[in-house]
Amino acid sequence: MQYLPLLLLPAAISLSLYILLFLFIFAVLFIFFTYGRLYINAISSGAAISFSKIIGMAMKRIDVKSMVKYCIMAKKAGIDIAPSSLEAHYLAGGNVDQAVHAIIAASKANIELSFDNACAIDLAGRNIFDIVKAGIYPREFACPDPAKGSSTLDAITKDGIQIKVKVRITLRTNIEKLVGSAAEETIVARVGESIITAIGSSDCYRKVLERPDLISLYVMEKKLDAGTAFTILSINIIDITVGENIGAKLQSAQTEADRKVALVEAEKREKAAIARQQEAKALAEESKVKILMAEAEVPKAIVQAFREGNMGIMDYYHIKNIEADTEMKSALSKQGTP
Repeated sequence: MQYLPLLLLPAAISLSLYILLFLFIFAVLFIFFTYGRLYINAISSGAAISFSKIIGMAMKRIDVKSMVKYCIMAKKAGIDIAPSSLEAHYLAGGNVDQAVHAIIAASKANIELSFDNACAIDLAGRNIFDIVKAGIYPREFACPDPAKGSSTLDAITKDGIQIKVKVRITLRTNIEKLVGSAAEETIVARVGESIITAIGSSDCYRKVLERPDLISLYVMEKKLDAGTAFTILSINIIDITVGENIGAKLQSAQTEADRKVALVEAEKREKAAIARQQEAKALAEESKVKILMAEAEVPKAIVQAFREGNMGIMDYYHIKNIEADTEMKSALSKQGTP
């Protein structure tokens, strides 16, 4: 009697209900067989992830199998990571695999690293797993970096001798300070600057060659790792060589420059003397012209004196005698006759 209402329905409607019921049962079985095994694995491993959460991840097109695997891995390592945190990091474009492996590695090495901090470092573009490994195994850096075009740090002591050094820096990563702190390049640059300063403060290059460890001690005492996510474990000078005598080269260059300046000044004085000589010659010629002009006025003055009666014929002959006598004396003096 209880199935009587279904039997009384039209055949088309009854068939539609049967189809819908079949599809519903098929969907439930598909979901159960697809994700039920993942849910059972999570429950058996102690991972706190619900079946509805698994379905929700699948509807968001998240790799559910990987999410469940990461939850189980973290739980087995004694770390509780909420599935929603994994889901959020995945949707933000982060590398969930690296973040989870980094958290597990940090936990095994007794390094404090929260999942939120690991996600922040990962989203910043850093390889969080490599950073954790750097916290476990200190990393070494060459100073300067040969890949940037320079293989030695060049400095000059107070006596003018060039010193070339190669330095190796050992750093340990402090992961908790990594976000917002300076990177490795900053420490390498600080160390290079301090070494150049230390060498430049030395009075003699021999002191640097005798005790290169003093440079390392000087740099270590300056606490150059402050404000960074790293701790300087050691600064080792692996090679030190003597370069050129920069002081002598500078003195030689200065002497050459002074010589050139002196030559230029001498040329200026020579040109000034030639100019004065030419000016004197011009003045002499000008004086000669003035004398000739004055001499040309003498005959005019004699004629004017005759006209006015101020001069007689005897005066004129006397003047001519004086001129003749003067010309004779000049001719004799030129011939060397006393």
